[in-house]
Amino acid sequence: MSGRTDTRDLDDETLREAAVAAARGDRLFDMLIRAGTLVDMVTGERRPADIGLVGPLIASVHLPDTRLDAHETIDASGLFLSPGLIDTHMHVESSMITPAAYAAATLPRGVTTLVWDPHELGNVHGIPGIDWAAEAARMLPQRHVLLAPSCVPSAPGLEVAGADFSAETIAALLSRPEIGGIAEVMDMRAVIEGRARMSAILAAGRHAGKPIHGHARSLAGPDLQAFITAGISSDHEIVSGEDLLAKLHAGLTIELRGSHDHLLPECVAALNTLPQLPQTLTLCTDDVFPDDLFETGGLDDVVRRLVRYGMKPEWALQAATLNAARRIGRNDLGLIAPGRRADIVLFEDLTEFRAKLVLSNGRLVARNGALTESVHEIDAAPLKGSMHLAPLREEDFRIPCAGTEATVAVIAKPRFTEWAEAVATVSDGFIVPPDGTTLIAVAHRHGRADARPRVGLLSGWGTWRGALATTVSHDSHNLTVFGGNARDMAAAANAVIEAGGGMAVAADGRVLAVLALPLSGLLSDAPLADVATAFTALRAAADGIVDWQPPYLVFKAVFGATLACNAGPHQTDRGIADGTTGILLETPILSVRNSA
Repeated sequence: MSGRTDTRDLDDETLREAAVAAARGDRLFDMLIRAGTLVDMVTGERRPADIGLVGPLIASVHLPDTRLDAHETIDASGLFLSPGLIDTHMHVESSMITPAAYAAATLPRGVTTLVWDPHELGNVHGIPGIDWAAEAARMLPQRHVLLAPSCVPSAPGLEVAGADFSAETIAALLSRPEIGGIAEVMDMRAVIEGRARMSAILAAGRHAGKPIHGHARSLAGPDLQAFITAGISSDHEIVSGEDLLAKLHAGLTIELRGSHDHLLPECVAALNTLPQLPQTLTLCTDDVFPDDLFETGGLDDVVRRLVRYGMKPEWALQAATLNAARRIGRNDLGLIAPGRRADIVLFEDLTEFRAKLVLSNGRLVARNGALTESVHEIDAAPLKGSMHLAPLREEDFRIPCAGTEATVAVIAKPRFTEWAEAVATVSDGFIVPPDGTTLIAVAHRHGRADARPRVGLLSGWGTWRGALATTVSHDSHNLTVFGGNARDMAAAANAVIEAGGGMAVAADGRVLAVLALPLSGLLSDAPLADVATAFTALRAAADGIVDWQPPYLVFKAVFGATLACNAGPHQTDRGIADGTTGILLETPILSVRNSA
């Protein structure tokens, strides 16, 4: 299977000798792709070329019709030949389906290699989750390069996940051949301040000689310099065109992600001011929801949108192929040239990037958007039973207070959070949420800590006419509930608990929609089409209980509201945590007053 990450298969002497003989003309090619237009990732040219293959190897790239000797011939007339696309940073779990289902959705679109950070599974299951991911990937015709999750949990001391990966754990993972490096380092302050735990993890990556991937949200100046100097060499957390150029200037490899579409036009405009495409610009999806994956695809959709926003097709493809292969240290990938691996996509055009044929490891694996061979699902039993949480009551979603009035801490603004305060009245021993605030509660679900929900207050999240509960909650994936009242929050939370994990929306005490994700509370083993339909229904139900205000108050914001490693306050299963200052408040109540 081409899903294996071992590159030594191309060095088999019998294979090489046969390919060299075919290149000389002393042996037939196994396959000849003829009459296509090669998009040259080195020169940027579009030129006519024929390609001869022997097994998984490209043996020859030559002028059209100079060779016709092959066991099998593919007519590529009118088609554009590109290396297979490489997604340099992604999480299969974000699409809420199994790796096999993800491969079935994206390989026919020309995505032949994924760089998968399985830290969602790691945060829920620990090493058994990584083992399951590796075994699932090993059985697929799509190549998965796994990374060792660096942040399990993402903010130690501020949250409790289902596991805790030490530097020794990371070093053991890095010794495995299928592990291609350290996954995004998210605890930015720990890196910059040289805290012992994170310094030891970075040292493990440097000693292993494998790349260390980053998460440098809003870092600039000395903080950015320190982050990079620690050994981190990439970032996907781009927040503006200016930020993109600054990080390129600093020497970071950029994994420009498609999951923040509102930033892409600005990023393309910034890149178009440069005389050439930086060799350190790659592309990634990061997170793709199941309905988006089903309707528009994965990395192919990122390429398509970048071209729509004004990037040259050759640049977009170079970023998604040759630049990506160099980033992950895979000289066998990313280029259609003699001696390289035969991961080849035949696109119908360079605007919509519809894949007519896809070859992986020299085998035809997809035709006209459908796989030509089946994908193998492995037993998902190890991922079941991850909800170690009893049913919850309405009282669990209220903030008790002994006084008659209180000053409370508020988490202001989605995404780029800030500290704020408000004055709240007290009724029947509980805080009355001040006008303009939304309740948020996080309950530990992994069986490793107190499972009572910690309740906080948000502002800038609109007026909620119900509640939404989810176990997809980056990155510790505890049960997180948003709502305008405790009754609906309890209803939504208990629907998710009963489903074994997932998402639910409730209003007026009634559950409106449920998306069951019984594998790790993150994945479904149902077909993508079914998961996409259920997710669309749930998103529609959420649209009915809150008015979103793009670009930051959007549906996706609920999944990152607990990401405590980012700057500013975030609600976790331990309270209100600030990844910059290390502040942890078990309750939002700052002071209490009693009326005379």
